[in-house]
Amino acid sequence: MSLKKILFIEDEQKILILVKKYLEQERFEVLTADSGDKARELLKNTEPDLVLLDLMLPEMNGLDLCREIRKTSNVPIIMLTAKAQETDKILGLEIGADDYITKPFSLAELTARIRAALRRSDFGSLEKEESIVRGGLLINFDRYQVKVKGKDIPLTATEFKILALLSQNPGRVYSRLQILNAALGESYGGYERSIDTHISNLRHKIEKNAADPEYIMTVYGLGYKFNAAELNT
Repeated sequence: MSLKKILFIEDEQKILILVKKYLEQERFEVLTADSGDKARELLKNTEPDLVLLDLMLPEMNGLDLCREIRKTSNVPIIMLTAKAQETDKILGLEIGADDYITKPFSLAELTARIRAALRRSDFGSLEKEESIVRGGLLINFDRYQVKVKGKDIPLTATEFKILALLSQNPGRVYSRLQILNAALGESYGGYERSIDTHISNLRHKIEKNAADPEYIMTVYGLGYKFNAAELNT
């Protein structure tokens, strides 16, 4: 079985070497880049299974590079940042990062986050209906595909996992913690509010009007649910 390929983008050489060596010992193939330009070149010529992206890079920052990657790829992205402020973390999620980890971090935790993100991108656990059609929305679980009125809608792995959970159980109300555990895993306790950002991103992608959603409904004081009513749009 081929090794999962990680693209690690980090300008601090000590961290770059240390993390690369550790992940290789954990049976990953690791490609490295210490600038946005080098990362772009590698992304053109390789197809990594996951991108590990530092927020602070020379020439361009990690947020800009994350935006650029998301224009053409749904590869899982874990963002590394020395900034602990909630706004920085939420901004990373809003532009398409699947997860973030704050420096300094343990290598064991980083590896666990990587494995969790890779598991989410596989979707091997989605064994219910092969597809759901609701109004103009089509979700194909076997192909990891979402369409709105025939148009392909690219989702991140985390967004797809959340949509799959809600849509396969229409009408059921899920708390933020339940959604977090299903989409990211129980080790992410305390990050419930990040679900609001993922839901917001989903709505902007699949809803006709994100401010007046037809599919993903807010249940105030409780969480979210997928609309169980018949839709003809």
